[in-house]
Amino acid sequence: MGAGLLDSKVVVISGVGPGLGRGLALQCAKAGADLVLAARNEERLDEVATEVEKLGRRTATVPTDIRDAAACEGLAGAALETFGRVDGLVNNAFATPPLTDLTKVDLDAVRAGFETNVLAALRLTRLFVPALEESRGSVVMINSAVLRHSRRTFGAYKMAKAALLAMAQNLSTELGPRGIRVNTIAPGYIWAPNLKWYFHHLAEKRGVTAQQVYDENAATTDLRRLPEPDEVADAAVFMLSPLARAVTGQCLDVNSGEWHH
Repeated sequence: MGAGLLDSKVVVISGVGPGLGRGLALQCAKAGADLVLAARNEERLDEVATEVEKLGRRTATVPTDIRDAAACEGLAGAALETFGRVDGLVNNAFATPPLTDLTKVDLDAVRAGFETNVLAALRLTRLFVPALEESRGSVVMINSAVLRHSRRTFGAYKMAKAALLAMAQNLSTELGPRGIRVNTIAPGYIWAPNLKWYFHHLAEKRGVTAQQVYDENAATTDLRRLPEPDEVADAAVFMLSPLARAVTGQCLDVNSGEWHH
């Protein structure tokens, strides 16, 4: 669907795994981009790179712990050394904060969540600003529908993601005069391997089928289904592409209509 939207572009994606990270890589490749893929798991990087290369696009895989400043500098250097330019950065890496009431949560664990989910994304973005300014490029932050509710035990999660959204909005204001757009994608549940495992786990605990758990959650959405990774990734492709050339500082929800914003 997005064929040609990212022709001749180079996109860096952090947090590449079997779910959304893979979807982002494949949809960007289908849109014509060459990719720099980053994650801690080298085996997963290689698997996704193989799929991307089968689509006819070039890849560079850079094992990276985004909490490590030197590793992030190495990622930025490798991207420019390999391709000579960077047109897009997708901050997808994420660590789940403790799912505990705020009145009880361990504050050190909350700080650790902020380190990965907010500060590491800021560090990585700052490293790519010179290259993105030269290409008049774009940054996409992957956020979450947790922004739209205040359910118990999700407080630390929402705090981190709200901070990530605020950071993206302020970066948009700072970087806009330099020709760099900064936007956010906020998915709800994504029907990917981790969620499939979780629904199966819930089904076993309740003595029902995984399909029943899926149907119950899908019933809370307008479309009566959960988004697939490629559908969330397509929103990121749009934000990276010239179609969104006047869009910055925005948050696009991709949740099949579970929440309206």
